[in-house]
Amino acid sequence: MHIISQVLFICIVIAAIVLFSKKAVAIRRNILLGKKEDFSDHKGQRWRNVLLLAFGQKKMFRNPLVAILHFFVYAGFIIINIEVLEIILDGILGTHRLFARALDGLYIGLINAFEVLAVLVLTGCLIFLIRRNVLKIRRFMSRDLNGWPRSDANYILITEILLMMLFLTMNSADISLQQRQFGIYGDHITGNFLVSGNLAGLFGDISNAKLAVLERSCWWLHIVGILAFLNYLPYSKHLHIILAFPNSYYARPWPKGEMKNMPAVQNEVLYAMRPELAPSGSPEPARFGAKDVFDLSWRNLLDAYSCTECGRCSAACPATITGKRLSPRKIVMDTRDRLEEVGRNIDANGNFKDDGRTLLHDYISVEELRACTTCNACVEECPVSISPLEIILELRRTLIMEESSAPPEWNSMFSNVENNFAPWKFSPDDRDQWAREQ
Repeated sequence: MHIISQVLFICIVIAAIVLFSKKAVAIRRNILLGKKEDFSDHKGQRWRNVLLLAFGQKKMFRNPLVAILHFFVYAGFIIINIEVLEIILDGILGTHRLFARALDGLYIGLINAFEVLAVLVLTGCLIFLIRRNVLKIRRFMSRDLNGWPRSDANYILITEILLMMLFLTMNSADISLQQRQFGIYGDHITGNFLVSGNLAGLFGDISNAKLAVLERSCWWLHIVGILAFLNYLPYSKHLHIILAFPNSYYARPWPKGEMKNMPAVQNEVLYAMRPELAPSGSPEPARFGAKDVFDLSWRNLLDAYSCTECGRCSAACPATITGKRLSPRKIVMDTRDRLEEVGRNIDANGNFKDDGRTLLHDYISVEELRACTTCNACVEECPVSISPLEIILELRRTLIMEESSAPPEWNSMFSNVENNFAPWKFSPDDRDQWAREQ
């Protein structure tokens, strides 16, 4: 029976790793569908971003209480799962608390730290559930989250609570069985743990056999739950647990208000002024801006997968605040949804088969794009350095330069800039005269 349990455990671990790896490869392929872009510069600044934004969660601390709770949940969940290594090795080797013998006194200290963090994770998740579903914070009630996104956040919080409860129950039952020196539990007495040691007394009336079944059940559910959570991550907003690190590294190093020029347009101006520099032949014209995910940078697509759906961008957006249809969070979520749709298309057909749909129009409307003031508030607020504005600008460029779709007021401004070198309908000479008269 013991051998069967080991084989079953090994099969579950291998299946979980294979499934996660398969999805991870698909996500990487989807991200690389975007246009190439070089990010080999500013390496020192990029590593500082990783330390401050991803590890240190610097931007979260604008609201210290929420930041501390989030840090407990994030750091606690990651650190506690270091114990998964011991659980996996125990399952494969058929041992029980393998590291207890090797680490001895240090082992008790580690488990005590894990248990304190588990309690903090439990507390944080409960508070976040209350904030989302009872207090109904405005950014969590937005229509952006209608349907699956709102449920997804709740499912994750509930799962984390259950995993921490399983962890503490497993340890409590284990301590109780150690005290009774029952079976393998009596082979190595670890001593009381800080939290579970105080809970072990709750199991005083349960027989040894039933308590062993409880401990093993919690052990299995804990590790299977973590492996299931691992495979749920790629389908959830909590993929940012992994992608926050590369996303912070590849954050734009230049000032947030600086917009990228389009080389194709710059070259046209250059060739008009200096025709001798124009290349021979007629190169295929590049698309201006982006109509679909293929036209965006791979960095924009990494943004889409890294989104935490926290809504801080939309909460700071003046267009969203004033009731416009634009929501920066929705822009990023729509980009990810379209990218996933493209990925499924590729999986089904080998290569992308035109499905008659595009990110622009089918996912993101003209009304949303025109509502953006390009104020960069969304970029400033994002805790993992996502830039919804870059996606908005690229889609707007296609609207204006490919589809000639712009409001009359914008067209008037464009004409003035082209003819008068300024947004106003005055020639440079008239502006100079006006300036002299003031």
